[in-house]
Amino acid sequence: MFVASGMMIPATAQITVDKMEVHADDVSFRDTLKTNSSMDADYFSLARYKAERAAIRKERNFLEISAGVQGALTSYNDPWIETSGGDNSIALTAVFDLKHTFKKNKFSIETRAIAKLGYNRMKVETTNEAGDEYSEGIWFKNQDEFEISTAPSFKMSKNWSYGSIIKFRSQFVNGYKSRTEQKLEHRKSGFMTPGYLDVSLGFTYTCPKPKFPIVVNLSPVALNATFAENDLIRRDNGYSYGIEDPDKTSKYEGGSSIQIDFDRKFGKTEYLRYRTMLYGFYGWISDIGQANKYSNYTRYREAYKKWEQGDKNIKDKPRLPVHPIVRWTNTIDIKATKYLSTQFNFELYYNRSQNVKTMTKTLLSVGLTYTFKNK
Repeated sequence: MFVASGMMIPATAQITVDKMEVHADDVSFRDTLKTNSSMDADYFSLARYKAERAAIRKERNFLEISAGVQGALTSYNDPWIETSGGDNSIALTAVFDLKHTFKKNKFSIETRAIAKLGYNRMKVETTNEAGDEYSEGIWFKNQDEFEISTAPSFKMSKNWSYGSIIKFRSQFVNGYKSRTEQKLEHRKSGFMTPGYLDVSLGFTYTCPKPKFPIVVNLSPVALNATFAENDLIRRDNGYSYGIEDPDKTSKYEGGSSIQIDFDRKFGKTEYLRYRTMLYGFYGWISDIGQANKYSNYTRYREAYKKWEQGDKNIKDKPRLPVHPIVRWTNTIDIKATKYLSTQFNFELYYNRSQNVKTMTKTLLSVGLTYTFKNK
């Protein structure tokens, strides 16, 4: 109704509703989200995953670490020394041995680090500048060596593999002629003087019998290097370690090598362990390229005398053929308890370029030893 000027006028409107036809269509939905992992969160266990990975690492890796300290102490008082004699002495030796082996499918690599350092202290009679004699306790090393080696290999068959062995060894501290001669002019060895590097490439046989764990490495191609980096020791004191040229600090020889390793433990408690390593090198490649070589010793002596009477040029010095290098180490460990052990070491070394005679070393020690194994 519309109101205008006080009058009410009716209003009308018409609405039309059309008939709508509705069609039913099928609707499908797609999930376009992508997941980054195929593992269902309802079934994934982080603890189980870590345990499985740890089991795989333990299966592929073998780690053995052994460390020990051996020592001996002897002490007398003055009345005892005056009556029966004797000498106060202290001997200490520290040893460290690490062995790690990694295996995956046909590939394996063995890494090893061995270190030994020992000192003893004894009284020696010395004379001062005034000519008076007196007793003085002096420390003198009796053992000093470290060795690092790695041996990667690929398995060819059940008992045979091919690969290489890289081995380096030297010593930690300086060595002197004797207890009473420990000045610069008496120094005869030090770090990297000498130092040795052995590199071999060949085939390795591993015996499958647990009671005879022998490993034989045959290397048709091998390198033997000797280093003497200290000029004071090499030039002034005359310890060249087979490096004849005074202007050179290293010597390299090519040839072939063989290495035999044996490591076995005896008894259920492994109270006895025997380890031995025999290494041999012959520089036949160096012999082929060696200058001024004399295979006959009589002719070599004649040529050497002529060389001494001349200008002594090191390039013209007569030389004999390269001789084999042999190194044989033996270690026997006897465990009395978990931490107390006795160790016997014997080493034989032959290197004609350094000494025409065979060198040997023997050490018997008792002390504390701890061994860690991951399996």
